[in-house]
Amino acid sequence: MKRINLLLIILMVICTVAIILYADGGPEIAEKAGAFKTSVPTTAAGPSSAIQESARKQLSTTIAASKSEPLHATASPTTEPLVPSTIVSSHSFTEPTTGMEFLPVAGGCFQMGNNSGDSDEKPEHQVCLDGYYTGKYEVTQEQWQRIMGNRPSFFTSCGDNCPVENVSWNDVQEFIRKLNQLNGRTYRLLTEAEWEYACRSGGKAERFCGGDDIDAVAWYDENSSSKSHPVGEKKPNGLGIFDMSGNVWEWANDLFDKDYYSKASIRNPEGPTSGSKRVIRGGSWYNDLRNVRASIRGSDEPDHRSINLGFRLAFSTQ
Repeated sequence: MKRINLLLIILMVICTVAIILYADGGPEIAEKAGAFKTSVPTTAAGPSSAIQESARKQLSTTIAASKSEPLHATASPTTEPLVPSTIVSSHSFTEPTTGMEFLPVAGGCFQMGNNSGDSDEKPEHQVCLDGYYTGKYEVTQEQWQRIMGNRPSFFTSCGDNCPVENVSWNDVQEFIRKLNQLNGRTYRLLTEAEWEYACRSGGKAERFCGGDDIDAVAWYDENSSSKSHPVGEKKPNGLGIFDMSGNVWEWANDLFDKDYYSKASIRNPEGPTSGSKRVIRGGSWYNDLRNVRASIRGSDEPDHRSINLGFRLAFSTQ
């Protein structure tokens, strides 16, 4: 009888040890076998109902967020600037007379152009820029009127906050001249390279200015109802800049040469030294998807006005 009791005691100890080992080793074994495991703490009895519910909510939020985010192209490798880039303040600046907001763009290098695009977008080439400030929005009708005293726009019914259009490159130079006289700062149009670098959220490989989801970032022919729209209604790009794709084309400072990319300088290119037309960028409410891409190039005579052509300003940090 004593031997039987001893055997029973030994068996009970063995069973107890086995249960303890199973409880301690179960989660580890499951994990090694490839079972899905959350970061929620697990007890021998499993997560509490409250913790399980929290985990489900967290997972649902993560899945919903991943489905709502547009797909982005992988940025092309870039090379460090040839010389140290200009240090730009992290603070925005507001021009006091018009209320125009300017955002800092840190200098850097990027691949400009598009080898899969139109002939004048080729070849892709490295460009390195010093830092500068660019307009957060296209110049509006109200801002134009404060400086020039008139409203040349076709879409005047669109309102004060709509981009000014129907202005030539020469008209814009007069606007800039008068604005600079008011406060002593040297405002200007962006160079074509500065424009594309800012459009691409600081040189990223984006199809449109701010990503690959055109309806999120641009007014174009399929969603514009054949008219311009108030600035800032679409999603901004990665630098916080609005409407660089679509709404209205934007004048750049450069003269236009369809073959310029094959001979452009790397450091702070300012365009060709001769030519009859000026560069326009970004596409407009009138254009189709292909013609509001980040790399699309256009040109126009400097005295020409169009109801889908406006501008935004910039200034240098030096």
